[in-house]
Amino acid sequence: MNDIELTITGMTCEHCVRAVAQALEGVPGVSKAEVTLKPGKAIVYGQTNATVLIAAVEKEGYQAEVQG
Repeated sequence: MNDIELTITGMTCEHCVRAVAQALEGVPGVSKAEVTLKPGKAIVYGQTNATVLIAAVEKEGYQAEVQG
């Protein structure tokens, strides 16, 4: 299993958190995504790569980058 931590910006409410989580969990190979509003962060579990995850978040209208 490959865990990827992302910093997410642009989220302002719990609706945003759900939208980002659903977008991430819709990526093939993702088994689970834990998204928190404060701090804006996501931990993604599964077999995928950061580029695909970032694109899924950006498609929803938020920004993401690999934490680290």
